[in-house]
Parts: sequence; structure tokens; C-alpha cells
Amino acid sequence: MLDNRMETAAIRFVKSIKETEIYKRYNFQLERIKEEPELFEKVNEFRKRNFELQNTSHVDELFDKMDGFEREYEQFCENPLVDDFLAAELAFCRMMQEIDIFITKELDFE
Repeated sequence: MLDNRMETAAIRFVKSIKETEIYKRYNFQLERIKEEPELFEKVNEFRKRNFELQNTSHVDELFDKMDGFEREYEQFCENPLVDDFLAAELAFCRMMQEIDIFITKELDFE
């Protein structure tokens, strides 16, 4: 529940994020890949499997599973449209992680 001052600040902050080159590139690549619905569906399946693999595997078996996963999708990820989208998405996610870390640190939130 945000008060008016916090909501206004959050709106400005989101606007600032949307003005970054990283966000613009991500949004551009997202729109490009959505123009090919079947490919976008395959990208979403890739993302879902990648997420599940990284969040359900034990540390000792993660390397082998990730290696197999990467080999399985190697040719798929060589598609320039897929590669461009995934690279843009990764850059955007990293930026958002850095923002989260910065905010958490500045608030002394443990």
C-alpha cells in the first residue's frame, strides 16, 4: 500500500527505467520475437525449462544438467532472433538485480 508520495516516486522511477537503453533494447527484441508466435512459444518453453532446472536441481548435479540443457538448445539459441532476445532479456534482468541490490543495501534491509 503506497501513499501518494511513494506512488509518485515509483512512477517516476519506472519511467526512468523505461528510458534506459537496456530496457528499450529488451522491449524492441520482445516485440520482434512476438512477431513469430511459434518461435516466441519455443523461447518461453526454453525460459521455463531453464528456470525450473536452475531452481530445482541440487548443486552437485546442476552443472551436468545445465551442460545437457545447453547442448539440447544449442542450435535453437544460434537463431539470431532468439539470441538477440535472450541477450537483451539477460541484460535487463541484470539491471533489475543491480537495482534491487542497491535499494536493499541503501535501506539496510537484511
